[in-house]
Amino acid sequence: MQAVDTEEVQESESGPPGAGSKGEALSPIRARAARALHKGLFTVVLMCLVTALVHVAMVFLHVAPANAVSKRYSPQVNAWVYPLFEQNWRLFAPDPDSANRQILARTSHTAPDGSVRVSDWFDLAAVDSSAVEHNVFPSHTTQNLLRRAWTTYVELHGGDDEAKSERAVMLQQYLCNIAADRFADHNRGPFEYIQLRVLTLPIAALGSAASKRPPAPVENRLLPWWKVTPHGN
Repeated sequence: MQAVDTEEVQESESGPPGAGSKGEALSPIRARAARALHKGLFTVVLMCLVTALVHVAMVFLHVAPANAVSKRYSPQVNAWVYPLFEQNWRLFAPDPDSANRQILARTSHTAPDGSVRVSDWFDLAAVDSSAVEHNVFPSHTTQNLLRRAWTTYVELHGGDDEAKSERAVMLQQYLCNIAADRFADHNRGPFEYIQLRVLTLPIAALGSAASKRPPAPVENRLLPWWKVTPHGN
């Protein structure tokens, strides 16, 4: 009886049969999973670090004075920076608007019977103005997205609407997409073409001498019809 009791005690201390072998079998699986997780985290961190370094380098070449490197890689730098990461020094040298602009849009839709339906003009700038007015913390998008898209479009196209560079083509599509999305958000109905009309009224200078000058004429610029991705279908 004593020998039996000793064997039972030894078995109870060592655990049930097969417990040691099962634990040994699970250990390599857990080790491989831990190594895979470690490699995945390392890869993600490395990619984030490389992306951050590339972004800093591209922005630095964009804002730095012209040099051999920035001139050689100008297409790559512009493709990375524009239009989302554009940098300028207007924070330190403000350049406020010297004119009031009314940016209007209308759309065109071809019905199944072949007739063309043109919508009324819709004031895109008025939507932004109403969102900014009496708003203590207006968003950057509301204040500057449409305005900066138009001013940059004018800088690249001048008095006509012919794109003479890849960046001009990109800004034209950028402005077109903004107008189409804004129009679709506030108007119902399908459309495949959109047209912009911009009324520019210069702001008169202050002072008695300026008040004697005749008022500046309003510039009425009508852009061509642009084809867009069908909306509202």
